[in-house]
Amino acid sequence: MRRIVVAGSGKIGSTIADILAVSGDYGVTVIDRSAEQLDNAELSGAVVRREVDIQDEEALDAVLTGAFAVLSAAPFQLTTRIAEAAARANVHYLDLTEDVASTRRVRDLAASAECAFIPQCGLAPGFISIVANDLAKQFDTLDSIRMRVGALPQYPSNALNYNLTWSTDGVINEYCEPCEAIVDGHRVEVPAMEEREEFSLDGVTYEAFNTSGGLGSLCETYMGKVRTLNYRTIRYPGHAAIMKALLNDLGLRRRREVLKDILENALPTTVQDVVVIFVTVSGKRHGQLVQETYANKIYSRRVGAQLRSAIQVTTASAICAVLDMLARGELPQRGFIRQEDIGLEAFLANRFGGAYAQVAGR
Repeated sequence: MRRIVVAGSGKIGSTIADILAVSGDYGVTVIDRSAEQLDNAELSGAVVRREVDIQDEEALDAVLTGAFAVLSAAPFQLTTRIAEAAARANVHYLDLTEDVASTRRVRDLAASAECAFIPQCGLAPGFISIVANDLAKQFDTLDSIRMRVGALPQYPSNALNYNLTWSTDGVINEYCEPCEAIVDGHRVEVPAMEEREEFSLDGVTYEAFNTSGGLGSLCETYMGKVRTLNYRTIRYPGHAAIMKALLNDLGLRRRREVLKDILENALPTTVQDVVVIFVTVSGKRHGQLVQETYANKIYSRRVGAQLRSAIQVTTASAICAVLDMLARGELPQRGFIRQEDIGLEAFLANRFGGAYAQVAGR
């Protein structure tokens, strides 16, 4: 049984721990600096809880000693500390971060590491990159890759048409930071919350707009190969206008802790959510311009004894699948591994990746 350390006992971290523990093949320790958070985390009895401050280098090194891998489900600000500890302890490292600067640091650490460093293993970035790369391989030449993902309440009941289903810090970060894209063949940065569009899927109208981090390393991978590459977050219509008023007109992009407090005290959490995944790739095949699309909706379900939200299930299942493939020798055992290095067929065939295959999307 391989020992795994999960950093962070929040919604996603607890789901990761339960998925791995229920499998019976991993010994799981969850660490968090908050004893209260650990006590309140919905975890199976097989999961070990340890109070550890991630910013305490000595304590973090001690808990990683002898582990097979550490999975970071901590706030993005702590990502690099965990990655650095993984390098010191020579354990495999996986994370969920959408933060571009953190991923650059992880790449630097991987260059001299004796173990695997696999960032951005969640839904977006993560699974979305695996899907996009799989579709892109079906073309002789590429024109555009457009990726859209959203975690939405099934039953919206407020002006924002939104409920908190994962990290508030993460949501605010992706709404504020610049976004990578390829426009007319050039790699550029575009502003978050802009280039709003609307589309319909299964009779439901959605809006989508630029957010940071969802592309992972795809800009680097497809530079010079595609004319258009972009990522946008899906919400119900009206969300973007209100958030832009809060961020820009009220200046809350410069007061993120205030915005976090407002959102967490005004928007309830819910497990009755739906994850919408919509990827469209166009290009030439045998001289003809064609388009391929992947569309999927995933709903909340039980993991062990707990009902978990769709965003918990999709995010946690993705990183668990990548870990499982690594443990089985299906991925390189050292260096920097991109999400697009992972095959979609192999991912969906994995016992954890199958969470995405249960709703037919193609």
